[in-house]
Amino acid sequence: MARRPAASAILKRTVSAVAAGAVLAGGLVAAQPIPPPTNLPQEAAPPGGEEPRALAIPTPEPLAPPPVETQEAEPAPAPKAQVAEKPAEAPTRRARYDVAVIQALDKVTAETLKFEAPVGRPVRWKGLIFTVRACERSAPDEPVEDSIVYLTIDSQPRPQPGRPTPPPRQAFKGWMYASSPGLHALEHATYDAWVISCRAAAPVAGAPSAPQR
Repeated sequence: MARRPAASAILKRTVSAVAAGAVLAGGLVAAQPIPPPTNLPQEAAPPGGEEPRALAIPTPEPLAPPPVETQEAEPAPAPKAQVAEKPAEAPTRRARYDVAVIQALDKVTAETLKFEAPVGRPVRWKGLIFTVRACERSAPDEPVEDSIVYLTIDSQPRPQPGRPTPPPRQAFKGWMYASSPGLHALEHATYDAWVISCRAAAPVAGAPSAPQR
């Protein structure tokens, strides 16, 4: 015997047939929009139906500056008259002399000799020849009292009979200071020499200018 279909299967088939008939008959039903709410609260109108008025704010008056007292407004004092600068005084020139006092030392024999060397005249002592070019003393406005001599010292042995005299060799040239013997000193293996002072009865008039230091 054939089995009967179940009731649930029959019900499903019936629903499907009804739905298919509805689609064929009128098509799908479009969704309807939701109407807007009608019970919204309205803004309260001002009483009497008048618009709000702007407040009238008065403009402040400008502040007047405080009065200035007479003492505070006194004119500045006139500048003091400038003192005329004194012209620069020319430096005092050093006094020149015509004789230099020199002391020499023989390092081998320990012999010393103090002698005078006139300006412009060569003076020999043993193997040294001294030629003084200028001899002067410090000016009164200088801080240190000193004697300054510009000279040349040549080293030359004494001539020997029957032997040719070798040419002189310059051992020193420049300024020597009596107050500072070691400042510009003679560098020689056998002799040493330094300035003592400048000597003359009076400054030499029209002496030749000394070489630059």
